[in-house]
Amino acid sequence: MAIRFGTDGWRGVIADDFTFENLEKVTLAHAEVLKEDGAKRIVVGYDMRFLSPEFGKFVAELLSGWGFEVSISETFSPTPAVSYATKYLGFDNGIVITASHNYGKYNGYKVKEDFGGAARTVYVKRIEEKLKEVDKKSGSKGEINLLDINTPYIEGVRSQLNLSLFKEKEVKIVHDAMFGAQQGFVSKTLEGTKATVTQIHSYRDPLFDNKHPEPIVEKNVKELMEKVRATQSDIGIAHDGDGDRVGIVDEKGDFVNSQIVYALILLHILRNKGLKGGCVVKTVSTGYLVDRICKTFGIELIETPVGFKNITEVMLEKKVLFGGEESGGYALIDYLPERDGLLMGLYVVEKMIVEDITVSEMVEALFEEFGSAYYRRTDLPVSDKEREVLKGLMVSPPEEIEGRKVKKSLTIDGLKLIFEDDSWILFRPSGTEPVFRTYAEASSLEEVEKLINFAVKLIKR
Repeated sequence: MAIRFGTDGWRGVIADDFTFENLEKVTLAHAEVLKEDGAKRIVVGYDMRFLSPEFGKFVAELLSGWGFEVSISETFSPTPAVSYATKYLGFDNGIVITASHNYGKYNGYKVKEDFGGAARTVYVKRIEEKLKEVDKKSGSKGEINLLDINTPYIEGVRSQLNLSLFKEKEVKIVHDAMFGAQQGFVSKTLEGTKATVTQIHSYRDPLFDNKHPEPIVEKNVKELMEKVRATQSDIGIAHDGDGDRVGIVDEKGDFVNSQIVYALILLHILRNKGLKGGCVVKTVSTGYLVDRICKTFGIELIETPVGFKNITEVMLEKKVLFGGEESGGYALIDYLPERDGLLMGLYVVEKMIVEDITVSEMVEALFEEFGSAYYRRTDLPVSDKEREVLKGLMVSPPEEIEGRKVKKSLTIDGLKLIFEDDSWILFRPSGTEPVFRTYAEASSLEEVEKLINFAVKLIKR
């Protein structure tokens, strides 16, 4: 079975393709690349999935056997904690054993380069090339160091918040860790403030209660929505399995989609925190509110294929202020070029306190200033026939759909059709799951449904 890296590392089904044998091959291939680059210090972290601690120790000991100085997290750590350690604690590379938001039967191997961000495409390609040469076991393991990487990470997040605001005003938060690696981190970050944090799904269940630990899908956070209502809290925050994605629920217990969350955080950074300098980057599946905000503030906006590593590529060429994607991952690039579900969730809380309004009022104000935007994503099983249909549409995209004229077609990742009123549809195969994603955004829920239904029919024809 071929080992391939997707949009964010290598993932596979535990005991099927994600085995100790295959993990050894990936580790040894990665070690070859590290040797070529003269790397010396490596940090390894792991999430709360089945066998993640054992997989992490296995990888760390293998790398140590190759002569690297290897530190492993002393306990479960979210992905941004490993990225933070890589950048700020002087490591040449970081590795996270995680399958992020995938179901519990999966595990994976993420790579972080020395700048603290997702490994670039060219770097991943080098690992894949080395995999072709790995044909035998190394047979040697070395000593590894235990390291607390969570405390420095929490302090780093605290440094980006105006904690005096949290000390002045009471705020009630419900945190849904979704059985993932951000368990307890919201509480620890806000220690010493007037924030009250109620935690749910905050214990280890490697199968995530047989649910999907992806916080940007409304059906996955129903219990969070109910808990916010029951406790009359101000906000609900959810994190995925490895804690780099964030989902938000408002004070009414209503889900706030990831496109709106991106826009709210971007506005907070520009207006309330006064940060400036550099462009904004979004992936192709991200909505038009970001475009309108950037136009208002006179900021250059760059659109990339899906996958945070593509935002990283831009960061290495240009100064980037903020980057994010539809999948609930956002980053303040100068601070940490990595999606950080903890910091970004607390930025929404900080915005709420600064402006002295509720989350639902924030959304109303956003729509009033930049226009309403409703969004939906549908994931379908992908077939070879549907892939061929998409290829044909990319070569010859339609000029009109449902009476709407196509203003612009993008083929940087699948096919995105943008209409004259800024509404759009996007078709693309997922890089992390065996599904076909169909996206749509428009100024009303009715229009979104029309677009998404047409898009599905077009691909299924």
